[in-house]
Order: sequence, then structure tokens, then C-alpha cells
Amino acid sequence: MPANLTPQYLEAERRFKSVKTTEDKVEALEEMLATIPRHKGTEKMQADLKRRLSKLRAEQARRPASRAGIMHRVEKEGTGQVALVGPPNSGKSLLVRRLTHAAPEVADYPFTTRVPLPGMMPFEDVQVQLVDLPPVHPDFPESWLYQIIRNADATLLVVDLSDPDLLEDLETTLGQLANAKVQLGQDDPPNAPGWLRKRTLLVANKIDASGAQEDFEILSELYGARFPMVRVSAETGDGLEQLRQAVFEMLEVIRVYTKAPGKKLERTAPYVLRRGSRLIDLAAHVHQDFLIHLKYARVWGHGKFEGQMVNRDHLLEDKDVVELHR
Repeated sequence: MPANLTPQYLEAERRFKSVKTTEDKVEALEEMLATIPRHKGTEKMQADLKRRLSKLRAEQARRPASRAGIMHRVEKEGTGQVALVGPPNSGKSLLVRRLTHAAPEVADYPFTTRVPLPGMMPFEDVQVQLVDLPPVHPDFPESWLYQIIRNADATLLVVDLSDPDLLEDLETTLGQLANAKVQLGQDDPPNAPGWLRKRTLLVANKIDASGAQEDFEILSELYGARFPMVRVSAETGDGLEQLRQAVFEMLEVIRVYTKAPGKKLERTAPYVLRRGSRLIDLAAHVHQDFLIHLKYARVWGHGKFEGQMVNRDHLLEDKDVVELHR
């Protein structure tokens, strides 16, 4: 079948052959991949373009100058910061695009993401910060990547259910994190200095792919004791609302609303506290004066009669309404 290459593709190919730097070659290959006609006659050409692009991306990631010269940080915002980690092409960027207002680059070749990109994910009346990251892989050895993961409140471990090397790629990711002394999930880390355990939700992406349900069952059997799991499709949107709920619950926080005595409650801008917080912790967040002079409070919430009077040590629950008195 003839390829019927477009003028745009031929111009990008000419530029690829003439440029010298890796960056320019990557840019030309990206344009070639974007403009090549999509049909059976170009399938081998598409695969070759992806292979060459992947190789150049890996070369960029391995350059010593990059490791020595650039560091990245992401300031925390919102209810919590959750870092997305996983093998190449697992769908992290598309998940961030679908769940937030951020617009990371999405492409079907590895190492598309090279810098961290945060976005805010709305969940009911709060926002959770998701951070899209480059793949955790030996070909991307940047030290800042692991520092961002260590600093995050929790992680989403994203895997591709259509990946024929799913289990091998997952173990590679976990091994790279172990080299950085980061233990994901519920297993205890080694009893040695420097190790850190991260609350983690395993996100099984591309549940819409052929054979994905069977692969998910195998994944659950092997890793279900270590990770809570959610099945999603970033492409179709299946499971994304359940994922939002699971991310919020993983952060182990509660929302508490306050109202002035005699005033009507407006459920906006709740105080976000750690699960297990007590009334005195809320008072400290509201104002230092309440912390010192708080006499009692009235609480509306789960399992309480309306306006129940409580003391300073009262244990708060998610979506409680509190009226502070001094």
C-alpha cells in the first residue's frame, strides 16, 4: 500500500536529515509523527519513528549536563500534593489532563514528560494538587524526580493494562524507587536510615483495552495486599469519579465547616485537617484567640444531635459543622 506522504511530513523529514542537535532532531521527529498519514501502509514507518524518538528522548535524559544543571521543585497547594509515578507511556499525562485544568503534552511515545507539571483536581468543595512527572525508569536518572516523590503527601502508581510487559515494567518502577529509598504502598520499608514509605493508590489505566480485565485480576492477585487499586480509562473517562474519591480518602484528611453563633452556615472554604483532629486543633486553625479562650463548641454532623455541645477534646469527623464559643 502506498504511503502517500504529505508535504508537511516530507518537509519535517528534510529538516530531520539536515539538523545536528538532539533537540532539533526530536522536534522534527515529533512533527513527522504528527503529520504522517495514519493507515496500514505507514504502520512500520510509525513504529520506526516512535523507536527513534524514544532513543533520542533517552539520550536527552541521560546527559550529565542536565543532571548537574537543572533542579525542579513543586510548591504544595490545596488539600494535598499527590505525585503520579509509573513506567513510560502508562497514561499519567492524560490522567492529569482529564482530572485537572492543566494541559501536559500527551503523545504515544516514551519520555514525553520531561519536567514536573502540577494541576489542581477538584473534589466536591476542595482541590487536590496532582503532579505529572517523567517516568520512573533507568533512562531518566534525574535526582530531582525522586525528591519530588519523597516530598509529596502520597502517590498514584499508574500502570498500563494494555502493556504486554506490564509486570516487568511495574517491577522496574518499584526497583528504581527502592534505589532512591522510597517504599510505595503498605509494606514496611527496610529498617535502615533514609527510607520513606508513601501512601499509594495503584491506578490500573486503560481498562477499556482488550484483555484488560484479565490483566487487572492478575495484578490484583499479585499486588492487592500491598496497594489499594482503582480501574480507570483516561481515554473514555471510566472510573475517574471513583479515582477522585479514592485520592481524597488516601490523603487521610477531613473537612470541617465553621459558623458564627446565630448565623446561617455557608458550606464554602472548609478547614482541612488531618484525620483524627480534635476541636482544639480546629480552634488553632481558626484563630489564636480561640485556642486560648475557647469555652465550648456546638457540632452538627454524623451521629450527633443537632447542635450538640462538645468540649475541647472532641474528635472531629469529615463534614462536621462547628460553632465555636469563647
